[in-house]
Amino acid sequence: MTENDISYAIRGAIYNVYNAFGPGLLESVYVNALMHELKENNLLVQKEVPVPVYYKDKKLEIGFRLDLLVEDKVVIEVKSVENLMAVHHKQVLTYLKITDKKLGILVNFNVDNINEGIFRKVNKL
Repeated sequence: MTENDISYAIRGAIYNVYNAFGPGLLESVYVNALMHELKENNLLVQKEVPVPVYYKDKKLEIGFRLDLLVEDKVVIEVKSVENLMAVHHKQVLTYLKITDKKLGILVNFNVDNINEGIFRKVNKL
């Protein structure tokens, strides 16, 4: 599957989760429901994937975790906030850069219209 094929499936899964719950829940609920939905669509999904951080060829004793990684190609960052900030968009772009992935999806479930809460972010795609 290409990143675009995976993105299409992710978008459908996001709609299903949003239609089931609507806005207002914790991010962890949406992450787990989205993971379940994607697995039902026979996609390989990993949750809280640890990513090491290197600085000048030295591995730092810190790192971060991706909310979801689909088919080892697409990063999903899930939010449930009143307003997305510029830093949330930059966060996904930085995740893509560090992991050398090409596509990320930032989704904020705390919106009245889920179409306004989904953002595609690309890195060398």
